[in-house]
This record gives sequence, C-alpha cells and structure tokens, in this order.
Amino acid sequence: MVGTLLPVHNFAPEADCQALRQAMRGSGTDEKALIGVLCRRSVDQRVTIMKAYKTCYGKDLVEDIKDETSKNFQEVLLSLCQSTPHFLARVCHKAMKGAGTSEGALINVLVGSTNAEIEEIKDAFKFLYKKVLEKEVVSETSGTFKRVLVSLLQGNRSSDPNVMFDKAHQDAIDLNKAGVGRMGTDESTFNRILVTRSHKHLRLVFQEYEKISGRDIESSIKSEMSGDAEDAFLGIAKLINNPAMYFAEQLLKSMKGLGTNDDKLIRLMVWRSEIDMVEIKECFKIVSKGITLDNFIKGDCSGDYKNALLALCS
Repeated sequence: MVGTLLPVHNFAPEADCQALRQAMRGSGTDEKALIGVLCRRSVDQRVTIMKAYKTCYGKDLVEDIKDETSKNFQEVLLSLCQSTPHFLARVCHKAMKGAGTSEGALINVLVGSTNAEIEEIKDAFKFLYKKVLEKEVVSETSGTFKRVLVSLLQGNRSSDPNVMFDKAHQDAIDLNKAGVGRMGTDESTFNRILVTRSHKHLRLVFQEYEKISGRDIESSIKSEMSGDAEDAFLGIAKLINNPAMYFAEQLLKSMKGLGTNDDKLIRLMVWRSEIDMVEIKECFKIVSKGITLDNFIKGDCSGDYKNALLALCS
C-alpha cells in the first residue's frame, strides 16, 4: 500500500510555522500557503508543527485556522491538525452526535481499521470525550448492526498468517447454511466468521463459498440482508476482497449523484491519503468507468476546498 501524502525530506517545522503564521497575518488569508504546508506534510510532521506553532507564537494553530478559514476548506485543514486516532475518534463522535446516527461513518472507521488502530481509536475517544466508545455505540445503534459494531470494537480479528483449508472450507459451509441454505438468515454466523477470521483466511473462505453456493459472498449478503447490517457485512467482505476498491467505491458514492457528501469525502481523503491513496486512485478509475479521482473532485468541488483535496491525492 502506498499513499500520495508522504513525509517531506529535510522537514523544518519552524519554517513551516513561519509560513503558516505569515499566511494568516494581516488582512486576508493566503490559502495557497496553508495548503502548501498542511496538505503536503505527513500526519507525524503535522503533529510536530502543531506543537511548534504554539511554542513559537503562544497561539493554537487550530484556533487560528478557525478564525481565518470557513466551511469545507476549514474542515479539511482542521481534520489534518489531528493525529489519526484522534481524527477517527472525532469522526465516530460526530457520527453519533445529535439527532440520528451516521452509520456509514462508523462502518468506514471500524471496518477499515486494524486491531491496533481500533484500540488507539478507543483510547483517543476516552481521552477526548471521557466516554467509552463501545457504550456510545450500544446506545446509538440496535439489532444486528449494533452487534457487528460491538464485535469489531473488540479489535480481536485473528492475525494468524497460516491458513488451514479444512477450516476455511467448513466456514464456507457454515456461511452457506446460515444464508441461502435456510429460510431466513442466521446473521450471528456471518458475524462470528466475518469479524474474527484473518483477512487471508477469509479470502479462501470466500473462494470456497462461491464453489459451494454458486454465488459470490457479496451477492449473497445483498440478497440475504438489508439495512445497516447489510452495509456493515458488505463493507467487511469488500474490504477483505480488495481494500483499495472498497475505499474507491466509497469515494465515488460521496460524490456521485445529486449533491456531495462532504463529510464522507473529507474523511476518506484525509484518512487514506497517507495509507493507500495510490491504489485507491487506480481502483477509482475502474469504478467510475474511466474518470480519474482528480477530475471527479474538480467537477464536484470548488475553490480552496477543491485545491486542498487535490493536494492530498496528487
């Protein structure tokens, strides 16, 4: 996996702080300069800049950005001014804040994070909000969907690099019996297998499942389930099959059709830019039928917001 946002060589945090301060002093704001620093530094470098800025000027960079920018452009910059665990913890908090819950945001974060990352997100959530993430999820969700999220929050997926064919074959049989092989669907079997098995093991399970059932696992989930539970299980299956393709599809959904889901677009661009954006961009051309991610952003976004997103994926 390769990101488009890489650490800069000869990193000079004090010089970056001077550039940021100069961009926000006096009348008017130099948005290009803000993008040139914050959208071109790795997350570790940005965290260093945050500390250095307060040391140099006795001011909080986040507060200065809030004073000098607005709307989606501001949201991109503020998202970049956080460590990844804190950023994703804030995403989860925002998803459950107020009336209604943004189930898609919770699915993205918990499906797309490793065991270690989930533990970091839970720690960050407790630090930021003095609450336990699992308890908040339980209070804001229900049914099968709630159980899937709680299971994912345990951060207990197997990391065993060894795959045993017999066990994978049996899991495939169990999944078939729990879905197309019975009246109704036994979601608990899907939960047990899809949340606990290693990625390598599940890829073999999916191959065996297709041989047994005559359909791929994603098609079965779509036909056997509905609502948020379907989205969660489908997200897991898609991520196991091809993580970059999963996130490319999510990016496309954030921009396709009437209006743009800016929260989702910003979340995915900031989060994945340093992890696997190179592969995501290649997959995006496939799911969008030949349109590049850059061109889709140019058509859907505008101004400094557009320029910031383009910097993250260039």
